[in-house]
Amino acid sequence: MRHVCAALALGAFVLVGAAQASAQTIQVTPLTREDHVLVTFRLTDAFTEEVRAAIHSGLPITFVYDVQLKRGVSLWLDRTIDSATVTATVRYDPLTRRYLLTRREDGRIDRTQTVEREEAVHQWLTEFERLPLFSAGSLEANAEYYLRVRAHTTPRNTSFVWPWGSDIAGLAKFTFLK
Repeated sequence: MRHVCAALALGAFVLVGAAQASAQTIQVTPLTREDHVLVTFRLTDAFTEEVRAAIHSGLPITFVYDVQLKRGVSLWLDRTIDSATVTATVRYDPLTRRYLLTRREDGRIDRTQTVEREEAVHQWLTEFERLPLFSAGSLEANAEYYLRVRAHTTPRNTSFVWPWGSDIAGLAKFTFLK
């Protein structure tokens, strides 16, 4: 009986986690300006109580976004034109009650900031506006492309329950007009 109750509890936990993961999406918006493809994306419903608890433990939490610029190819695998990795990290200091925020693009520090409000942390980790990640110089005029953004958190191997067990992905198609 004890094993049956444990199995039912585990099953309910997995279903709740799957329901949370299915509610999370990445909204992606491409924009071509001058010689760049600007990428805007937003991860929805990722700032759960579990994430909040992990942040308040003092452990650095990183949201990793892998962004790919692709072109569909008929009868073969889609071709990756370029890729970039964007990370947003938060480290909470319980003594000062402040959050140290860091953003990186392909390993290079883009910005750092210290904030006191949790709402600013949420926005920092999940919302990105008009990042000039890709050059449009090598794109073919009037051709269709798409952006694919995949997200996950690190560290993955902790005792905390993350809002999703695997990567969440979003994509947006666009036609490059020159």
